[in-house]
Parts: sequence; structure tokens; C-alpha cells
Amino acid sequence: MHTYLSLTNDLAQSGLRPEDSVLVHSSMKAIGEVEGRADTVLDVLMDYFGRRGLLVFPTLTWSNVNAAQPRFSVRETASVVGILPQLFRQRPGVIRSLHPTHSVAACGADAGAFCAGHERFQSPCARQSPWGKLYDRKGKILFLGASIAHNTFLHAVEEWFDLDATVSLDTQQLEVCDEAGRVVSLPSRRHTGGHSQFYDLMEAPFLAAGALTRCRIGDAACCILDARAAADCTRRMLLENPQLFILEWNHDHPQFWAQIQNRRPE
Repeated sequence: MHTYLSLTNDLAQSGLRPEDSVLVHSSMKAIGEVEGRADTVLDVLMDYFGRRGLLVFPTLTWSNVNAAQPRFSVRETASVVGILPQLFRQRPGVIRSLHPTHSVAACGADAGAFCAGHERFQSPCARQSPWGKLYDRKGKILFLGASIAHNTFLHAVEEWFDLDATVSLDTQQLEVCDEAGRVVSLPSRRHTGGHSQFYDLMEAPFLAAGALTRCRIGDAACCILDARAAADCTRRMLLENPQLFILEWNHDHPQFWAQIQNRRPE
């Protein structure tokens, strides 16, 4: 059984530093049996990053906030991406951003500044949103037993590259309810297409670019992405081929990804 101490030791061996800014995509099941279960995992992460660095979880609500259910409550609306983000957002001292579909939650000395202003943007992952701030901070993305296909940050990079190709032109009128109970109506664009089904194919390019490393935390096989290096690598590939993650293009050009997968790190 994994414990607070053993998981802390695994994290210390991962290459991540306590002063890092780290966004975590997670699978609690993949970590294995933990004494104290999910609360212990959160204790480990918050104690490791929350004092000198910044710990961030996506608390996405894209499937339960929509035209039929338009209100997002920063306190009440559940995250749809697993037990760890859901428990984390409710912990004392954790701040959640106010975007109706793509919020994040964070703890650390400047968590408030990191989360601030997310509601100002119509699109989910605008360049000046927390997703862009992760790039500016030279942050890391820890896939804690999760596949790199579950990579909202790549949605962000695509969005910065060409808004109209990855985000709807039309808007839904959604509502955001803040901590004080104030409600603001916001027009919101949605991500379009099935782009994320190709994100796991970026592993070889990320390795070649020095953007990806691997570690193990508990039973979970993990990947760590350097956000800036991963974004820059993806941008270079999108400049070469703007259709990189487009379903129809990939069906017609399967040899492209076959060549990509044969690349080796230098």
C-alpha cells in the first residue's frame, strides 16, 4: 500500500521541484491502493508544491454547463474530470477560476493572480487565461496515470494558433456565479472537432524535442510535459501542417503520423 511518505518520495524522484508551477491531469485508479485514498494524494501534492510553487488542477465543466444548463457556480458546479480535481477544488485555500466550461483550481502563494480574469474571455483557453499563464510561467503538466491524449493545454495551443479552426464561431449565452453569489452573463465559444484523439501521437515529437519525461508515482506510469517546450513543438508542427489534428485530413494521410512516430529523440 502506498503512503504519504512513499508518494512524496516518488514525487521527489520525478524531477519536479517544489517551486514548479504544475498542472495535474490525474487518474486516481492508476495510482493504486493508497492509505487515506484520494485525500492523501492531495495532501502530498499540496504540501510539495503549495508552499513554494503552484499546484493546479483542471476543474472542467464542459459537459454539464451548456445551453440547456447555462449556469456555472464556482462553489457548486462539479468538475467532470475525476475525483482528485473535484476534491481539490473544495479544499480550504484553493481558488477556482470563473470560466464557465474550462475553469482551473489552484493553490500557492499567487494562486489568486493565476486564476484571475478567466471569465473575461469568450473562448475556453485564451492566451491570457490561466492556460496561457502556464506557458508564461514555464510550467509543467503532470499526467498522473493519465494519457497525454487528455491534454487540455494542447487545445489551448491550437486555440492560440487559429481560433476559428478549433473554437466555434457562434456563442452560447452562459452564466457565471462567483463566490459572493453575483451572477454575470457571458457569451461562450466551444471547442469543436475531435482533435484530442490525435494528441497521444505527439509523444514521439515531444520526446524528440526534450519536452517529455517519464516517472512513476505509486503504481501510476506518469508523463511530465514542459509546457513551453511542448507548446513550441506543437506550434512548429502546426506551421508545417495546419491540419495536424483534423480528423478528415488524418484519415486521408495516415502515412504522416507513421513517419512522425518513427522519429527518435536526438
